[in-house]
Amino acid sequence: MTAPGALRVRWLGRVPYREALALQTALFERGRGDHLLLLEHPHVFTHGPRADLATNLLVEPESVGAELVAVKRGGDITYHGPGQLVGYPVVNVSNSLGASDHVCAIQRLVVGTLQELGVADVGCLDEYPGVWVGVSGPNPRKICAIGVRLANGRAMHGFALNVHTDLRYMREHIVPCGIGTKPVTSLAEELADEGVEVSLQHVADVVARRAAAIWGDGTLERQDVAWKHTPADLTPFSRGEGPGESGRALARLESAGVEGGLSISTRKPDWLRPKVQLGADVLAMKRTVREHGLVTVCEEAGCPNLSECWASGTATFMVLGERCTRACGFCLVDTRKPMAPAIDEPERVAAAVAGSSVRHAVLTMVARDDLDDGGFAHVAECVLAIRERSPGTSVETLVSDAKGDDASLSLLFDVRPDVFNHNIETVARLQRAVRPSAGYARSLSVLARAKAAGLTTKSGLMVGLGESVDEVDGLLFDLASIGVDIVTIGQYLRPTSHHLPVARWVEPAEFTRWAQLGESLGITHVEASPLTRSSYHAKEAAEQVTPTATPVALGRR
Repeated sequence: MTAPGALRVRWLGRVPYREALALQTALFERGRGDHLLLLEHPHVFTHGPRADLATNLLVEPESVGAELVAVKRGGDITYHGPGQLVGYPVVNVSNSLGASDHVCAIQRLVVGTLQELGVADVGCLDEYPGVWVGVSGPNPRKICAIGVRLANGRAMHGFALNVHTDLRYMREHIVPCGIGTKPVTSLAEELADEGVEVSLQHVADVVARRAAAIWGDGTLERQDVAWKHTPADLTPFSRGEGPGESGRALARLESAGVEGGLSISTRKPDWLRPKVQLGADVLAMKRTVREHGLVTVCEEAGCPNLSECWASGTATFMVLGERCTRACGFCLVDTRKPMAPAIDEPERVAAAVAGSSVRHAVLTMVARDDLDDGGFAHVAECVLAIRERSPGTSVETLVSDAKGDDASLSLLFDVRPDVFNHNIETVARLQRAVRPSAGYARSLSVLARAKAAGLTTKSGLMVGLGESVDEVDGLLFDLASIGVDIVTIGQYLRPTSHHLPVARWVEPAEFTRWAQLGESLGITHVEASPLTRSSYHAKEAAEQVTPTATPVALGRR
């Protein structure tokens, strides 16, 4: 296991600004360790509260495919976009140091990185923030913007280093940082005459290594998402090409460093052989589900814990149909074009709960990227319908990422499910292979926003896909750092030969260790065993968590 005081570096790929902001805000407010988020943003202009937009914003952002976002940081307007390495050190800062000292630390990091990469005459200008090239000559050029926020011994925001950035966004569309008399540049421009090409990945490697000597205890724990992510990685449906099955799943897995795996015919070890007992409670629940024309994930996924969960009063209903707009490499759900949501489904779900022994209802959903709100209004209606008919039943929602859309997520946040569950599924390195239409940073951001809304938060992951023990440790640290309350960990089981292979059978003792580690990091409850699934002991886990805010009285929409 990596030392607790290590700098946790995450390369997150291309992340929308608002999602990254939600993530770093959670780390800033709840994280205890030192983190460095490295990423790119899609085109966005950001500005601090004292920015002079009337003077320094020269174009309507939408006209050049960019967002405009106000943030709580120093500085005027700046630009972030592809080809720019953005670094957010969310770290502990000694009370004896101020913002200027932290800015100086970032400057040392960037200057040292550029010098190592072959940029000469780089440094700082007394009268201007950031990092500059040609500081001793008559024409200094800005290559890196810096803006920070400090509060309660923690720092957030950071730097934006132009590697091979499209500089037109800064030269033609804004007055960067309000400095109209000085030009901007990039690493690519500065090294062009020397015929040197430097990749974003190489720059990130240098930054990460140097940052470890500045923050944390000098050691480094790093995890990267896939460096190349293209539309071809998405499912045909998500690309707008209709239904179909991607043939690239194994190639994506191989590119992540995982090869081979167990044959689907390989005999499972004894600890993966569940004992299913069909008692009276189970049979009664089956009848109730059929009477109301519903689908339970418990049955559809062949959950090994079905009899135990149903007997204890927990059941998981799948809403919004049985067809998903994403084709994750582990999932058996149908990926043909979905049908329109059934208007009466909330009432049917509520009736099934009311007519059964269910005391903790889990509502899970297929991904509905075809709907403007991702199906979140429908899930919210299901929550309200259950509460109206069965006020004593707790409701947990296991939902998609809503493509990170704030408005869609708020539809569900507003009805305040007793537990908000969104599964991150696997470690950073394997995200592209396992669920190419989702993302590590987005999932963390969704969970962070749910926590900020005062909800009890939950996430789950599978092991046995080719991840390392240290990667799972790091994932647990990430979940704990944003305040996730409940985590489930179970063995991945291959549904068919067309799905991702099982890399290994994970021993029960490893699950026990992860449960202990997660709870030692501050996660209230970690349910971890070979046969654990998202809803296993869901009611019992929820009862262990003290709500972070008092639910408001809600009526039907």
